[in-house]
Amino acid sequence: MIDTKKKTEKTVLVCYSNRKDRRHFHHYESLYELKFLAETAGAEVVKFFYQENDTFDSRYMIGKGKVEEISNYTDDNEIELLIFENELSHTQLRNLERKIKCKIIDKSNLILDIFASNAKTSQSKLQVELAQLEYLLPRLTRQWTHLSKQYGGIGTKGPGETQIETDRRLIKKRISILKVKLEKIDRQRITQSKKRSEFIRLSLVGYTNAGKSTLLNLLTNANVYVKDKLFATLDTSTKTLYLAPYCEGETEGRKVLISDTVGFIKNLPHNLIESFKSTLSEVVESDILLNVTDISNSNFEEQINVVIDTLKEIGASDKIIINVFNKADLSINTDIYDLVRKKFDNAVIISAMKQININSLINEIRKQILKIKK
Repeated sequence: MIDTKKKTEKTVLVCYSNRKDRRHFHHYESLYELKFLAETAGAEVVKFFYQENDTFDSRYMIGKGKVEEISNYTDDNEIELLIFENELSHTQLRNLERKIKCKIIDKSNLILDIFASNAKTSQSKLQVELAQLEYLLPRLTRQWTHLSKQYGGIGTKGPGETQIETDRRLIKKRISILKVKLEKIDRQRITQSKKRSEFIRLSLVGYTNAGKSTLLNLLTNANVYVKDKLFATLDTSTKTLYLAPYCEGETEGRKVLISDTVGFIKNLPHNLIESFKSTLSEVVESDILLNVTDISNSNFEEQINVVIDTLKEIGASDKIIINVFNKADLSINTDIYDLVRKKFDNAVIISAMKQININSLINEIRKQILKIKK
């Protein structure tokens, strides 16, 4: 018998925070989110390390003293994996690995690993592979440090740099092949999109694990995969939503299309956004966006800012947005509801899981649809 169960790695999380960056999450929020990501990937988180300073250390991201502290802890506790909240350059990774004797990755690498695990369709698998290769390419030198040490003298010119160049060419060639395949899939998607142009189109957007798929299932009686983990949905699912007549003058109901899309997260790797642009184009082409937010999360306003910034990056910030505050059944601070309604346009507070206030959401959708002539 062969045990195929994935081994759980003892993991330490590290976060550097710049005091001058006022938009940065509080460190405990960053580390909590990173912990959720790590556990989604199958890690066992046993310790957090945090450092706040005015400037980061160009050699290690964190200070040399903190590196020594972490090194001692990993040695004493047989830590197998170290995950940084911050994106590390290949130089920083190399320097850290010289000081800390365990596997080291950053948040971007972790997210790519989770995407790879959750990719089910051929399109999402191609998109994830493209993002992984584009992430790896500038960091390739680090993979071959054992071959590229130069000691001098005859017979000591190792194949390291030659091997690096060979790998670099292979990766660039594979990237080109993947882009061609994705362009072909995108052309097919554009053809399908033209057939949908006669319908009002809605897209569910929002921070990952906010409950978008649960809401889609509730509104359309769909059976989209739902799980309490980050990035459970990578592929766009489009379903039909039937709306009954809403106002005087409407003689019959209306059929609209509603799509579930990949969730966003703080510091989502740029190459991942680029790779998934064909999937996210569904958002760009929609008439109305339902920005689903977990109101039970104490940091939900920062999460909304992340979503808005990502929408700007993909060119979808000018859409009609309905702000859907989900998971009201889990919210402890009910006083926040009035503030939310005042601060955010078209705000609706619901619970998709408990089916609370769903009629108000449907009425808000109808109200916004009436503003669109189609």
